[in-house]
Amino acid sequence: MSVHELYKQKKAATSLEAVSIIQPREDIIVPLAVGEPPGLVLALAEHNGLEGNRLFQMLSLYPVLSVDPSKVKIVSMFLNKDERRAFYDKEVDLLPNHFSDLPQILKETTHDRVIMAAVSPMDEDGYFSLGTNCDYVAPLLKDAKRIILEVNENMPRTFGQNHIHIDQVDAFIENHVELPVTPDIPLRPEDEIIGKTVADLIQNGDTLQIGFGAIPNAIMNFLKDHRDLTIFTEMIPDKVVDLFESGAVSNLSNPLHKGSMTATFAFGTKRLYDFMDQNKQVQMYPVDETNDSCLIAKINQLVTINATIEVDLIGQCNSESIGGRYYSSTGGQGDFGIGARMSKGGKGIICLHSTTKGGTISKIVPTLATGSVVTTSKNDVDYVVTEYGVAKLRGKTIRERTQALIDIAHPNFRGELTEKAKDMGYL
Repeated sequence: MSVHELYKQKKAATSLEAVSIIQPREDIIVPLAVGEPPGLVLALAEHNGLEGNRLFQMLSLYPVLSVDPSKVKIVSMFLNKDERRAFYDKEVDLLPNHFSDLPQILKETTHDRVIMAAVSPMDEDGYFSLGTNCDYVAPLLKDAKRIILEVNENMPRTFGQNHIHIDQVDAFIENHVELPVTPDIPLRPEDEIIGKTVADLIQNGDTLQIGFGAIPNAIMNFLKDHRDLTIFTEMIPDKVVDLFESGAVSNLSNPLHKGSMTATFAFGTKRLYDFMDQNKQVQMYPVDETNDSCLIAKINQLVTINATIEVDLIGQCNSESIGGRYYSSTGGQGDFGIGARMSKGGKGIICLHSTTKGGTISKIVPTLATGSVVTTSKNDVDYVVTEYGVAKLRGKTIRERTQALIDIAHPNFRGELTEKAKDMGYL
């Protein structure tokens, strides 16, 4: 049977028809962020045959699915803004993880796996592309019990290890909706200062891991005159397009695909998605490769750039809770922090504003709040950057790093931090 005949045979008339093949107690796994299939996920709530199923999501860009938990238990692997409330209302559970470990964790802890994913239209050879994604889903395709797809003409066709053949697919729908895009984040003066400071730490020929947000955007604004940069990252942000257009990126040092940037997912605007479409300079790889700390450690001159919520005076970073309550999750910060520490000539950079809540709360604190999560340990932190400068922590004693962090805190809090440090025996 030709691929086009298979396409006609496996195409479902509705989302409900497509998900109706899912049986009770089967575990359902969807890609993170843009790769999540919204039509198929919504249809799960209408499927009356589900019981004891679990839905695994990560950084979902949609509201929490309203469904009886006895039918479908929702497990998040990185909380979104709606899931933060839902977690404490017992509507969602959270699976702690290093991003790189997810393929193996899911293989070990799930059974009768159903993969549901948004994909680009099928090509002439019968292949769909996961487009903006590869993540933890691609390594699970081979052993999936069922594969259900949501074909979207707006999903870019990308290259790498993220293709699915029509032979593997059990059912699919067509749902040509606009892809989720990142919000427009205005830059604050502090972002510009931090961006320039971090860009000055980056040298020509460095390999970068960088994400999205105001500070990463500001950093990339100051990298356009750099040369021979390589992008080896978990997520492709919108501003990477500027670096390609300026000639800053050559990707000559990429260990997975020389001459191309590699990532495991992308989240940006239509400009980014159009840039990725049919572009062989963009290669999507599974997260257990892009975020493999052992591989990362072998990359010379690797610079990793991550954000955090607060840093205590010995350098512990809490990047996933506020006031002791969960806000997000670990993501790949641990993976890249460990890898950068072992990279020859590498730099691990943690960025944050010095204050929050209109300057009333210091983000450099004597100790993390009770119940806070230590995302990056003091032993893995290298550079910490605020709008007041750079604290180089690696190789520093407790007293030296305490003073270095106080020096980059907001001036209004330095006296208080110094007194607390003395009380704690750090100074």
